[in-house]
Amino acid sequence: MKKWAGKYVIGLTGNIGTGKSVVRRMMEHLGAYGIDADALSHRAIAKGAPGYEPVLEAFGNYILGPDGQIDRAKLGHVVFSDVEALKKLEGIVHPLVNQAIDLIVRRATQKIIVIEAVKILESDLADVCQFIWVVYAPEEIQIARLVQNRGMTEKDALQRIVNQTSTETQWAFANVIIKNISSYEDTWRQVTQAWQKYIPASESNQAPYSQPVHLNLGEVSLHRASPKQANEIVEVVNRLLRPSPPLTKDQVMAAFGEKAYLLLQIENNNMGFLGWQVENLVARTTQIALDSALPPAQYIPIMIHEMEHASADLQCEVSLIVVPQSLAHHDALWKSLGYELRQPQELGVLAWQEAAEEVMSPENVLFFKQLRQDRVLRPI
Repeated sequence: MKKWAGKYVIGLTGNIGTGKSVVRRMMEHLGAYGIDADALSHRAIAKGAPGYEPVLEAFGNYILGPDGQIDRAKLGHVVFSDVEALKKLEGIVHPLVNQAIDLIVRRATQKIIVIEAVKILESDLADVCQFIWVVYAPEEIQIARLVQNRGMTEKDALQRIVNQTSTETQWAFANVIIKNISSYEDTWRQVTQAWQKYIPASESNQAPYSQPVHLNLGEVSLHRASPKQANEIVEVVNRLLRPSPPLTKDQVMAAFGEKAYLLLQIENNNMGFLGWQVENLVARTTQIALDSALPPAQYIPIMIHEMEHASADLQCEVSLIVVPQSLAHHDALWKSLGYELRQPQELGVLAWQEAAEEVMSPENVLFFKQLRQDRVLRPI
């Protein structure tokens, strides 16, 4: 008997730097509910979370940063150079992550679940997955990505890679192998082909996250864009935001590896858009724009409400909206939507704070709204 009745569970794995998260987000665009187990492991050891004190007891106060949080870089230097230390850490963290995953899966309305984790094959998670998808990239590409995207030295990157499961072992268990070594479009093609082959159409069609959203208000409609509409997104972004240099289709296709888009249409003309991403149970709206002829107080709430609806369906705890100063001064608008002006350091929960810091810039303003009171891996 399956652990989660009525759920179709895919284990998504691959070594660090192969691009697992990009593939998971692609699967989310196709209708899956994605869970980042590695992000949950970070939550598990945050200050006040269930794993915080046990990890300090095991490894000492040396691993603490100035803010009292566990410095994951210091912890990484300890455990990735000592096999026994790594096993000790995993013995603390993995049971907590498994509990969180169980809670999230049981609450999910979606039938297709994708669990992303580096060590699915070495854990109990392998037993609850119907299929294993492995994301592959050669070692030189992994190292380059870790150096460029995570600021690691080549030595540290190589140390992380050699401590992980061999490609041969992963491939031996794989039902699907995605080679993430070229363009976004090539990877998207591989993912969609595998999806069509392995995912029952009846299950995929019932996933609300994958379906276009239509809110018809007279001549106004709002729908969730797909990668097939990349050219439409390029047009509306370049027209409304006028970035320099102009946005390209390749950049939009790459952005689909991180975010989703809502297109606001009036009489079939794209007059506004919202770009947002859901990661680690945090919704982050990083792009929002309207045609200058439209009053923000009337049309922005349409997009915000739909973003919140989709984010709540993905069990998000909070919504963070980052806007330019030109939109930030609409105080009555944001107040009516339940948002408060905040600084990242004022958010309290480390996962929320880190999510805000990743997308903030000096010229933008952050608005915060809590979508649910109960939290995964809440302090005990």
